[in-house]
Amino acid sequence: MLLALTRDRGGRTWRLADACAACAAATSHTAVVPDTLLSPRRPAASALVRTRVHGDEPQRVREMLTHLASTLGCVTSPAARLLALQCALRADTHGRAQLPAGLLRGMRLHRHNDAWQELAQDGWLDPPAPRTAPLQVRLLDDAALNQAPGRSARRRAAHWALKPAPLTVAAAAKPADRLTALVLAAHTTPAGPAADMAVIARLCGHSPQQTGVLLDRLVAGRTLSAWHHQRDTDEVHWQPAPLHRPVSGSTDSSAH
Repeated sequence: MLLALTRDRGGRTWRLADACAACAAATSHTAVVPDTLLSPRRPAASALVRTRVHGDEPQRVREMLTHLASTLGCVTSPAARLLALQCALRADTHGRAQLPAGLLRGMRLHRHNDAWQELAQDGWLDPPAPRTAPLQVRLLDDAALNQAPGRSARRRAAHWALKPAPLTVAAAAKPADRLTALVLAAHTTPAGPAADMAVIARLCGHSPQQTGVLLDRLVAGRTLSAWHHQRDTDEVHWQPAPLHRPVSGSTDSSAH
């Protein structure tokens, strides 16, 4: 059994309940709560975002990706998810976030106006004014604002997410490749690089089949040396490429 968080009524209410992996995957606006979020006494849903386990940047990124997987639409593109992550981790207590133009250019997202429209249509933020520098947005996701630890720690997590060692990708990599590498890096723990395929797919906004294609692309791009899906347990294991140097180019993908 897994602990599943479900968003109801457009984000106004949240429901925390036990569910099997199949039910959690089939329920819309639902994300599986990672073990790192759970104490021996499971917190109430209202305290889930506020009560956080102190940890490093990968853990903070992993927790926010899990929250976004439940809050955003299931078809939200990888580009929009990457922007939402940066906004959520950089926002102040009033929900305002600034993203410098250089940051967006480094992410190869400075011309992705459609991604901002996706987040606005999801009711997650007010779209930024065009041609402003730095770009300023206001988040409408109350749960994302009730975060701990402090803003400086969250900004460090936002910075780590730009180059999530040990799985950084080529500068010209597609948003789908970037997000997949980030999800894997956030799940690379001292216990080993492993996670359920259902979890990886949901955080990436893809089906398991599409996620397998993206993992193959990370191998081709020399971010991973190998990966394996253990189907009886649904666990995915991967190996970062030793001292990898991502190839300068990137391949096209049918995935968004």
